[in-house]
Amino acid sequence: MIRKMKNKILIGPAGSGGAELASFEKIKKAGLDAVEIEFTYGIWMTKEQAIKIAELNKKLELRLSIHAPYFINLNAVEKQKIGASRARILKSCEIGHYLAGDSKEKINIVFHPGFYLKDTKEKTYETIKSEILKIQEEIKEKDWKVELCPETTGKPSQFGDLDEIINLMKETQCHICVDFSHLKARYNGKIDYELVMDKLKQLKKQIHAHFSGIEYSEKGERRHILTPEKEIKELFGYLKKYNLELTIINESPNPFGDALKMKKILEEIK
Repeated sequence: MIRKMKNKILIGPAGSGGAELASFEKIKKAGLDAVEIEFTYGIWMTKEQAIKIAELNKKLELRLSIHAPYFINLNAVEKQKIGASRARILKSCEIGHYLAGDSKEKINIVFHPGFYLKDTKEKTYETIKSEILKIQEEIKEKDWKVELCPETTGKPSQFGDLDEIINLMKETQCHICVDFSHLKARYNGKIDYELVMDKLKQLKKQIHAHFSGIEYSEKGERRHILTPEKEIKELFGYLKKYNLELTIINESPNPFGDALKMKKILEEIK
């Protein structure tokens, strides 16, 4: 369930700065709406820490999400690597469940699903879909308050164009993470916002999203960079046109500062 919000667009940084409660209070005090807890290089948060944050968040009402570790490939050749990938996602889900506390709102668990390797796009899709369904079964069995959010990816060699991610949502009842910067990099700077927004509008759901500046080549994403004001205004213009509801997490090298910049620009547009 999605909490009823005053604003249709929620903004926050990637990275809480740790599990200290003061880190979350700082984000709220700055006027931001959300934060994505980064487990990118390992799951560092304990159950006890998650419970304390959940208790604090009753007051703060930040929109919390988790980015699962980078070391995930649900289409790996070796079965043990697929199993390890599932385990990392499930451990992220477990911590996410405790972060949800007694709220009815589910925690989004973001992850990069995998790589095509030598498989066709169709075969890769079916493999990843099968693995997500297995994870969904375990989430349901344990009654965890989380939603899986496979993410659009920034390289043509990675599984995760927008249509693949949307189809996963429709066929597995997972949610999605739309990284606009990744889509731009995936197609060497050629993002068709009209097409993207039209597809998102048809989903009739609040969307979890990422955005920042990005450096790319014909092979796709190189690295995230600081977020240009011009690109922020361009994105917000399309969001306003299509009247979409999003939580946007900034993943630049200065996510807190760039999230504040995005929030300021959003208020000016309003």
